[in-house]
Amino acid sequence: MAYIGQGLDRFSNVEKLDVITPATATGAGPYNLTKASVAFVPSSADTMVVSINGVVQYGNFTVNGSTITFSAALADADVCDFIYHIGTGFITTPGDGTVNTAQLASNSVTTAQLASNSVTTAKINNLAVTDAKVNTISASKLTGALPSISGANLTNLPAETKPTIGSISPTVIENNATAVTITGTNFISVPQVEAINSTGAIVAADSIVYTSGTQVIATFTLPVDGTYFIRIENNDGNAVRSSAALLTVSDAPAWTTAAGSIYTGGSSVSTITLSATGATSFAVTTGSVPTGLTFTSGTGSCTIAGTQTEFSAAATKNFSITATDGEGQTAVRAFSMSFAFEMSGSGGFN
Repeated sequence: MAYIGQGLDRFSNVEKLDVITPATATGAGPYNLTKASVAFVPSSADTMVVSINGVVQYGNFTVNGSTITFSAALADADVCDFIYHIGTGFITTPGDGTVNTAQLASNSVTTAQLASNSVTTAKINNLAVTDAKVNTISASKLTGALPSISGANLTNLPAETKPTIGSISPTVIENNATAVTITGTNFISVPQVEAINSTGAIVAADSIVYTSGTQVIATFTLPVDGTYFIRIENNDGNAVRSSAALLTVSDAPAWTTAAGSIYTGGSSVSTITLSATGATSFAVTTGSVPTGLTFTSGTGSCTIAGTQTEFSAAATKNFSITATDGEGQTAVRAFSMSFAFEMSGSGGFN
């Protein structure tokens, strides 16, 4: 009984080719293979099914490109019934929508398989492109304005509240332990406080007192003179460093002239020099030098000279002088001057 059902040409991996016209002049061939009058190149002779005069041919022909050559010559009377090309799988050309991720081997789709501009934004799923899938992006790929990032796309991000530093007091300290009041904003109890020398050396505060969100008191012992930046780090990790070196560490002026009496004698006073190391200026800050005497400030020393007119009888004048250095640090020392007078017209004794 004859087969009733689908013909071989209805299977998706079977190609039905145009029949050839045997000719005595052509003999064994070669004969051109076409499909719908278009040249067809079989994968091999073994995939060809050819029927001549009702007999399926096998092993008695070869293919070369889009031609077929038989081992025996054909004649004008011979008839080619059909020619089929059979593929190597049940489906050689997948139907639309039949290939999904499961059918794709890893790394099977390469750049060579992608047509230029074939991958558009519409074909990329949200969050599909991760850091691991992105190679270096060159500047040439970044054209035009970058899209804005709205708050709706950045969710659940912690808010950063950084501290700020406004001012400190005092701004100049000596090398011994000194409390420095720091004012600013967004301080959290209890922050870390550091002094950073202009050389990069970092010294942590000896102790820190948190008084409010706008004030902390840090005690520093800084043995090295110089200028220092102040850094504050809250316990949540947010930190700030002063934009300028707010703190200066310097030795205060040191008096080399001993305190106490610097003169005893008459009204005429030769130049008296009072010295303090590191001082750039001097001033009488308690009391005053005797009237008639001239006080002169200098760098490293000051002088007192002249003729006093304040006293006509024996007397002592007390006063204090303050030495100040270039950083505004001061050192105060108390001095005194005593005056004595001889009695005029006094007689002698026998």
